[in-house]
Amino acid sequence: MARKLTLRQYVKRRNGVPLGASGSLSNMLKNALGANNFSQFWLYWNPIWGYYLATKIQKPLTHFLPYSLTLILTFSISGLLHDLAVSVIKQEVFFVCTPWFFVMSLAVIASTKLNINVSKFTFVIRAFIHLSTIVICYWLSDFILRLM
Repeated sequence: MARKLTLRQYVKRRNGVPLGASGSLSNMLKNALGANNFSQFWLYWNPIWGYYLATKIQKPLTHFLPYSLTLILTFSISGLLHDLAVSVIKQEVFFVCTPWFFVMSLAVIASTKLNINVSKFTFVIRAFIHLSTIVICYWLSDFILRLM
């Protein structure tokens, strides 16, 4: 049986430095933007949020759903929570992140299935590819919402 990582262990594994340590943010950005693929980008992006998504949503879902579906649901629930937070702050319904994160989950699945690996490119090009993928996913989700 696999040992469950604590939040502190998880963050140190993802960032290379302890939770709250100096350099944590810069390490997260460097690791995420320089990731070899879009799936790996998300392993490094916001490790505190990622820890809770992985342990409270994705892992429990894997007990009875296929991995791809758990990934889609985890991204969508994350988007829903982001939308809820913005809705509370703005005091009006905000529904942007849920469809956007749903499309990003499809991009993760597609890039994994297609075995897209950008490790041969420089850091700047990898960062551009990852950020462009996020922007394109936003545009696609916005386009779909406008069709509805």
